[in-house]
Amino acid sequence: MSISSVVPKARFSAQARLRALQADIMELILERDLDAGDPMPTEGELCEVLGVGRNTLRESLKVLQALGVIEIRHGFGMFVAPSSFDALADGLTFRGRLSLRHEGLEALQLVDIRQALEAGLISASIPVVSQEHLVLIEAAVVKMEDLAARGEQFAEADAEFHRLLFEPLENDLLMNLMSVFWKVYRKIHVEIGTDGMHLVDTAAAHRRIYDAVADQDAATAARLLNCHFDGIRAKIKAFVESD
Repeated sequence: MSISSVVPKARFSAQARLRALQADIMELILERDLDAGDPMPTEGELCEVLGVGRNTLRESLKVLQALGVIEIRHGFGMFVAPSSFDALADGLTFRGRLSLRHEGLEALQLVDIRQALEAGLISASIPVVSQEHLVLIEAAVVKMEDLAARGEQFAEADAEFHRLLFEPLENDLLMNLMSVFWKVYRKIHVEIGTDGMHLVDTAAAHRRIYDAVADQDAATAARLLNCHFDGIRAKIKAFVESD
């Protein structure tokens, strides 16, 4: 049975109108040169400018709030929302975890993207990593090694290691995307599980990446990062095939 035979055509039209209204509201924000934290026009003004009823407008505003475009502060009004990747992280996490119950496609694609970002940008980061920053990166490795030796998980230290590798690039968008991918991967990692030997191997892999970065060897660092993500990909495939 097709979706078109279940959902009335009028429903599709209503959804299309709501999407168009959401696009119009975002366009209005851009046209008025509003920035994050700036107050939005009132509901009454939006209804008048956009030519819609209050109930229809509110439906679209709720969606835009969920998407992180606007922020509704009860008693104060509506504002352009500050930058937030929470909605993106939540959506990708759900898709990644859902895929583990089937072919694992989305989970594998997320690894592909993170691998492309890190292996591709490490050569740009290495030349601007200071000695002081190398100390911080190695401290994250030492923490992973200590926890692995005790058979304890080290997700926070792992995330800190990867964040510190690229922090010298001073690219806020990259940092936000890496944070999103890490949040998603942590949820996937919990479902897949791990063992003590894997922890030791993973810590050792990060030590080798650190050594390459400290030696200013971008080619080796990129190769090791690729191997690291190949290992994650293999583990996801093995989990899906055994399910």
